[in-house]
Amino acid sequence: MSDTPTLALVSATIDMNYLRPAFEAACPGIELRIWPDLGDGNDIDAVVCWEPPPGVIATLPKLKLIQSLAAGIDHLVRDPALPDHIPLCRIVDSQMASGMAAYVAWAVVHGQRHMGAYLAQQRAGEWREQPVQHPPQHRVGIAGFGALGQACARTLLSIGYAVRGWKRSASEVPADLAAVSLFHGDDQLADFLSGCDTLVCLLPLTEATRNRIDARFLAALPKGAHLVNVGRGDHVVDADLLMALASGQLGAATLDAFRTEPLPAGHPFWRHPRITVTPHIATRTPASVIARQTLANLSAILSGRATEVAIDRHRGY
Repeated sequence: MSDTPTLALVSATIDMNYLRPAFEAACPGIELRIWPDLGDGNDIDAVVCWEPPPGVIATLPKLKLIQSLAAGIDHLVRDPALPDHIPLCRIVDSQMASGMAAYVAWAVVHGQRHMGAYLAQQRAGEWREQPVQHPPQHRVGIAGFGALGQACARTLLSIGYAVRGWKRSASEVPADLAAVSLFHGDDQLADFLSGCDTLVCLLPLTEATRNRIDARFLAALPKGAHLVNVGRGDHVVDADLLMALASGQLGAATLDAFRTEPLPAGHPFWRHPRITVTPHIATRTPASVIARQTLANLSAILSGRATEVAIDRHRGY
């Protein structure tokens, strides 16, 4: 870019000041405005967002790029006033994939090897062996078999787990994932779920996947299965999850995403003995990557070129 751009950093839930050093290092002289102090907005070229307040983006008349802070865009497209003529881009980050794979591997091992029980036994001063199951005997299903799902599959395969994947439509996968049992489409969903001792949700959030993990979905899993949700909170019907745990249909849940974040203090997930809560930290993209990709996307748009990570709004990803 020949001229330094003006960017708005907008979020209703996090302090976006943490991005300032990375953008200033990547583009000396850049002007950054952090919501709610956006000025009149007429000279803002791009907006970098995480859960922006509804209607704010529509007040920026000369905007050329809407950049999500993460791989997902559901936090943006639920704004009914979001302009539909402005390119919308997501972050693609190899470090995000490795971070997600590490979290998912931890969650699977933590559940499959009864680590929660061992921690409780330590606090009680109790020496007792839980049942030992070798990884090849434990089937891990990944719902949402895109880049992040495939990274998780590689890590789980390397440990020895039996891995299966499900996605909306059939497509080729890399040769190194030939050991993964693949399923696609609604017609194969029940077969996929029936073989998941642990189910990892990495689905994109679309109208088709919102509330997808409900009572019927959970009933298709083997009794006592473990749910790991690293997708979005709106994938899960909270009441149905609690009922499945109460009945024993679901054995445990590890949750990193919630309908309301931060998770409200009185929410039943906090103190449930078979739910592990983490505060949406499964993986994070470094600020330097966000700055670099945002500026590259803006440069492509200003040069009349298509960006490589533009979103198909009709699909939702």
